[in-house]
Order: sequence, then C-alpha cells, then structure tokens
Amino acid sequence: MTNRNEKKIALVPMKNDRIAMKEQISWALEVLKENLEQKSVSVIITEDIEKLEGTGLSIIIGGTNSAASEFNFGELPKEPEAFLIEPLKDKQALAVIGADVRGLVYALLELADIVNYSINPVDSLLHLNRIEDKPANPIRSVKRLFVNEKTDKLWFYDQSFWREYLSELATQRFNRFNLALGMGYDLGHDPDIEDFYFCFAYPFLVSIPGYSVKVEGLSDAEREKNLEMLRFIGKEAKLRCIDFQLGIWTHAYQPEDSPNLRYKIEGLDTENHAPYCREALITLLKACPEIDGLTIRVHYESGIPEPAHLFWKVVLEGPALCGRPIHLDLHPKGIDDELLQVAEENGVPFMISPKFWAEHMALPYHQAAIRETELPIEPHPEAGNMIITTTSRRFTRYGYADFFKEDRNYDIFFRIWPGTQRVLLWGDPEMAAGYGRAGSFCGAKGVELMEPLSFKSRKTSETVAGRDPYIDPALRYGLNDWQKYRYSYRLWGRLLYNPDASPESWRRYLRSEFGEASELCEDALKYASRILPLITLAHTPSVANNHYWPEMYSNIVIVDSEDKGPYHLDGREPHTFNVASPLDPALFYRIDEFAEDMAENKSSGKLSPLETANILEELALFSKQNLEEAKKRVENQEDASFRRWSIDIEAQIGLGQFFAYKFRAGTAYAFYEKVGDPRLLDQALEFYRNAKMAWKKIVEATKEVYTDDVTFGYMSYMRGHWADRVEAIEEDIKNMEKQRQLGVKEASAEEIERARTWLSRIPMVDIQSCKHIAPESFQRGSNVTIKI
Repeated sequence: MTNRNEKKIALVPMKNDRIAMKEQISWALEVLKENLEQKSVSVIITEDIEKLEGTGLSIIIGGTNSAASEFNFGELPKEPEAFLIEPLKDKQALAVIGADVRGLVYALLELADIVNYSINPVDSLLHLNRIEDKPANPIRSVKRLFVNEKTDKLWFYDQSFWREYLSELATQRFNRFNLALGMGYDLGHDPDIEDFYFCFAYPFLVSIPGYSVKVEGLSDAEREKNLEMLRFIGKEAKLRCIDFQLGIWTHAYQPEDSPNLRYKIEGLDTENHAPYCREALITLLKACPEIDGLTIRVHYESGIPEPAHLFWKVVLEGPALCGRPIHLDLHPKGIDDELLQVAEENGVPFMISPKFWAEHMALPYHQAAIRETELPIEPHPEAGNMIITTTSRRFTRYGYADFFKEDRNYDIFFRIWPGTQRVLLWGDPEMAAGYGRAGSFCGAKGVELMEPLSFKSRKTSETVAGRDPYIDPALRYGLNDWQKYRYSYRLWGRLLYNPDASPESWRRYLRSEFGEASELCEDALKYASRILPLITLAHTPSVANNHYWPEMYSNIVIVDSEDKGPYHLDGREPHTFNVASPLDPALFYRIDEFAEDMAENKSSGKLSPLETANILEELALFSKQNLEEAKKRVENQEDASFRRWSIDIEAQIGLGQFFAYKFRAGTAYAFYEKVGDPRLLDQALEFYRNAKMAWKKIVEATKEVYTDDVTFGYMSYMRGHWADRVEAIEEDIKNMEKQRQLGVKEASAEEIERARTWLSRIPMVDIQSCKHIAPESFQRGSNVTIKI
C-alpha cells in the first residue's frame, strides 16, 4: 500500500498575482514547505501547471482578485487580513486565498500549523474542510520589555531568537510587535537607579548632528550595533507581516539620587532637552525605516514634571517631520484635553492605549466602576511633579476613563499589564475570547498583551539563572524562555483575531503534547487560569504591578498590628486584608464593607467575599479533578511538557484554595470584630489554618522546580519563592490567636446569630448557569432590555 506521504505536494502561486508575488508570501511558502519536508513529504513550488502531474495534492495560492477569475466560489474574503482555504474535491487541490498579503500569510501559516501537528499531513490536507476567517480586532499586539542589561542583551542581540519568536507571533496571528525601552524603573527619576541602559533610549541608538550628547561608557560601535539590531528586528517582523512598534517610555536623562548609575547621559540640559528629543526621533525614524510606530509615555513617570504640554509639543514634532507616516500611540495616564489638543495639532494620527485592569489582568469585561482612590480631586501643591496625574486626571490610571468621546480624533486600544500572572502558565480559551470581544468595545481597535515574564530581572535583580525561572535542568528553556508559553500565545493571538475561532486550532497542539490526556489537560488549565484573575478582581491592595503580585502573594495581615507588611494598600487605612478594595467596587464587596452591611442586616447585591471564596474553591476543584484524570491517561508523567503543565496547575489550585480560605477567614474575623462572639474567632482561625495548609501545597509543588529567587524587582514582595511567604502567614495566625486574650464587645443574640448564619451558609454559586444574551442594537434615549 502506497504511503500518501511519498506523493509530492505542489505549492502553486497564481501567475502574475500581485499578492502571491510578495516576499512575505515567499517566506510563508518556505515555512509550509519546511514543515511538509520535516514530515517526509516531497514538495515543489511552481507556477507551471504542467508540473503538477503525479502530485498527491496541489495547493493553489493567490489573492482575491486572481481567485475571482480562477474559481467560482461566490463570496470571497474582502476584509483586511481575511482568508479562505477551499478544498477543490474534483481536482485533489486546495485553493488558498487572501484578501491581502497578511491574510494570505495567515492562510499559509494555518496550513503549516496543521501539517506540523499532523501524523499524516497529506491525509489531513486532503480531508480538510473549508476554513474561512477574518479579524475582529485590527490590533493584536505583543509587547516585550528590555529592562536589564545583563539578561536582556542576550536575547536582544540573538538573531535566531528573533526569527523563531516572530515566526510564532505571526503563526498565532499577532500583527504587531512592540519592543519597549525605558520601563526598567517605575519613574524616570527613581532614586538609586543603577542600570540605565536604554532608559533614555536615543543616544543608545543614534548620534544627532549639532548635539554633543553621548552615553558615558558606551562605544560608537555598540551604539551602531543597537541600531542595526533594531533594523534587523523590524525587517524580520515585516517579512512576517508584523508591524514593528518601538516604545519610548522614559525621557528623563539625569536620574536624581543615583550615585551608582551606569551609562550616564552627557550633553543635555533643560534648554536643549526637548529639541534634542525631537531631532533624535527624526534621526531614529529615518535611520530605521523599519519602525512602523512609536509608543510614548507622556506623564510624569516618563521623567518630565507636569504640566509638560510645551515639552511634548516639541517632542511630538519628531514623528511629524520624519518624512513618512508613523503610528503614534500615547500611553493615556494623566492625559488631559490640553495634551490631546497638542497631539491633534501636531498632525500625526494617534491612538491612546488605556490599561484594561490597572497593571493586572482580571476578568474580560470593562469594570462597572472605579475605586474611590481613582476618583478625581482638585490639584494641590503636595502633588508636586505629578500635579495632573495624581489629582484632576487620576481616574485615567486604568480603564478607558472619559476617552470614548463621540467627536474624538484618535483611536483607542487596550493594554493588558503583567501584574497578575508572571510565571505560571495561563491558558483559558473562553477568557481569551472574552478579551477578543471586549477589545473592540465602542469601536476600540484591539488589545496589546504584555508578554509573560515581563519585568523579569527588573531593577538590577538579575540572578545566575537569568530570565528562565526554572531551577530544574529538565524544565529550563534558557534563552528561549518564551517557549513555555506557546499555548498562551496561541490562545491570545487566535482568539483576539477571532473570538469564535475553531477549538481545533489549539486542540491540535494539545493532542501533540498530551495525546489522550489532551482534553483533560485543556480543562485543568482552563479552570486554573481563572483563579488569579478572579483573585485580582476581588482583592486589589494595589493597582501597581510593582507592589502587588498575587501569584506569589506577600501576606497582608488580617489582624491589625504594628508590622503590617512591606507595602501599602493604595492609601486605604489601616492597610489590612479586610480593607483592600476590589478592582470593580460596583460588583464586588470589600470584606469590611460586607461585614458592615451584615451588621445592619442589609445587602447591596454585590458579590460577597464568601461567594467569591466559593467560586475560587469550585475552580480549584474542577481543575484538580481534570488534572488527576489527566495524570492517569498521560503516557509519561515525567515528560517535561506535562510536568511544566501540571506543576503550574497545582500551584494555581493551591492559590485558589488559599484565597478561598483567607477570604472566609477575613470575613469571619470582620464579623467577630462586629459582634464579639468568640465562636466567630474560632471559625476565622480554622479557615486561616486551612489557608496556610493550601499555601504549603504550593510550596511543595514548586520547590526544586523554580529558583529560590524569582525576581521582578529588588523589594521583597517582588522576588523570592512561595516558601518565603509562609512565615508572615504564620505570624498573622499567631496574632489572631492572641485576640482570645482580649475582651469582647457586647452584642445582641440577633447580631450573633445573623453573623454565624451568614458565615455558615456560604452559598453555592453555579458558575456555568448564566448566559448573557446581548441585544442586537440599541437607540440612544430608549430603554435597552438586558437578558440573562
């Protein structure tokens, strides 16, 4: 019997097709050809139809216009980036059609992906059903940060890294890559800055005629090498139909109080600072034509004291005068109408990019309300250099604020920051699809994802292990640490492109990794991946990712004490667990707020901390059940891929259980403070001890797997290991036990019974029982029917 793989496959670009002739199509054809040849399939690329005799399958490739004259398909893809793969059953052929170059690249990469994960690729292609797809979001971006000279130069200068990484982004249908410079520190004027490499980026890349600006300790050769690498990255991105965005996040050139600063900037002062930046932008954009766009932070965290409209008016002339169109993206924190006017008068079309959920990731919807600490206040002298950002415009810290104006002259898209989940694997198709739908809210243009391991080794916190957080040699990726998150990239890219994408597009990958256990592995990670976003949403001590890290949580005390831990709660007093605000205060109760309403025998209808705890427990249970079944079916539990998967799921299960018990412990303790019944204190202690047991399971799962110092900064709450957090949990429990020695307040029998009833019933919440039916349309001024 003849093996189908022995038959040749012909890749046939249509003659004189202007789309099929592009170099991006040639690159994608080579990817498809290489994948087929790796599966022992003979391949030819030809425009000559006469050479097709004897082939097992012909794949005919072209744009919509050529296809319209060649085939009678009826409706063909028209939207930018859309494509069609149509089987021609009578000819043993596939027609592969793109509405434009990017659409055709996506179609060819889809075939390459099918081949890559097929046991018999010829059979898979011969039995392919029609595939038609188009994008829901015009922007689907990934952002990578350079934040540490010692670790990040390794990948920045590695050409093979970029080829593989960018190919993965293109395969998963990301159409923009953003390389961010200047995010190594929180403020351009942070004290004790040491690693200033690329922070004030211009002189690290270009020399500006007429300005004697240079970097102390940086050679001309290294500066030129940096520029050449930018050009290389841009060229490789364009070859894969990816727009190259450069982020300039810091414009401070002289950090204060930094005696150990490396790479000091020489030759700038307050007089020539803005003109230099303008000329540097012009020079850089001309020297690197591969840069398609710029992301610029325009509030004080960039190092420019507010108000700074005159400074930005000068600097933003750079993109306007570079001689070609530039996609300008302004980070909107602190932007006011005057700065919007400056940007509009500059004449360069621009976008603004709000944070979706502060500097974290929560559930995929736009919050119903912002926290009280984000509400605007009158400007006051104490605000200092942040006179706009921290007063009248502080509600722009996250969310779309008031930027969705009907008469706006700018576009909007959303950026998902990396505070919630930095290390552990994430992968929930439904959640990614939710973000795919929310990304086009009110005409917004899409989503940019700050990649996993963003901020790794930030603030000179590098370790011998480098960026790779694994200590177990069998699990390490080394320089290609991003490969751990292939499944995450796959879900984000494809479901931002089309929230209704076929599950087959990620399940073929899972089958190749886990065989018969693939469905169970998918569900185990799906439920686990909802745990940290829900925790973030319900309990947000700080919106800043450089303070709050729920994945490796630094314990916040339930019992008020002198030592409340290392970080504040965004201004809320007394900096205890029970006063921490949710990210959406309209839908979620604070614990102290819930206890107050309980004491008064009322309810606002918000989700209580007890209900949140129950959902977390259910998610952990569903994940655990699927993981245990997967372990029975997977062929080799010591396989590195399965170990990475299962260890991270176990850690997230532990996090769900820990926070479920801690929410209950905090609520019971709040009730105890209200009514004084010692039985409530006993319940709080029981819950808290169970929380500690859950945390120790995380330690058990991750010890000798991850390094003992996973670093995202130099503060204790931005580095370390899960094991480091146990002591603070135990200390808080001891302080709670000491409350037995204190007198209790008098309370009525009714209050005591009500508190104990609330706590004991812990209502079960069916997390799969509700579905929202969106209205097809609405009319201003008329009622809208909401259906559940």
